[in-house]
Amino acid sequence: MKQFLILSVLTLSALSLNAQPIAVGSVAPDFSLKNIDGTTVSLSDYANEKGVMVIFSCNPCPYVQAYEDRMIALHNEFAPQGVPVVYINPNDPVQSPADSFEEMKKRAAEKNFPFPYLVDEGQQVYPAYGATRTPEIFLLKNEGNGRFVVVYTGTVDDNYQDPAAVTAPYAANAVRALLAGNNPDPATTVAIGCTIKPKG
Repeated sequence: MKQFLILSVLTLSALSLNAQPIAVGSVAPDFSLKNIDGTTVSLSDYANEKGVMVIFSCNPCPYVQAYEDRMIALHNEFAPQGVPVVYINPNDPVQSPADSFEEMKKRAAEKNFPFPYLVDEGQQVYPAYGATRTPEIFLLKNEGNGRFVVVYTGTVDDNYQDPAAVTAPYAANAVRALLAGNNPDPATTVAIGCTIKPKG
């Protein structure tokens, strides 16, 4: 039994290492998830927007906390232009108690989140996107007819430690390219963050 458990852990680790974000150009998987206010938010709710920044995030990760104000700033800058942020917490609260629904509500209140903060309770959405980290961004372009296409995946910028030292604001540049009718370049970067916590 012990050998089986070790093998299972190793297999899960290998899967997480091999997991890749869905490819740029892919149709984004739909979702309908519970928001911290008890409502349900779906990707289809954004049919009138130019795009959506889906960010897999959480509460306790130091990388998330380092980037949190910048991710709020992304929403505040680009939501009025038609590209809002949607936060999704993929972590299992049993494995990460700081990511419970109540703690999500507290964090959103503390930081005054201007966007929905959704819980991936069944842990079906993050694997559909191929997310492995928090934070990890998926910028989606609205092509109409309920179809959203991935145009950028990855990180916020090139310096999580010091906002003043950022030289490449990847996510912001990607949104600006989308709004200008261009393809983001680069279209993919490596997400810097904590590993997502699956159910045990």
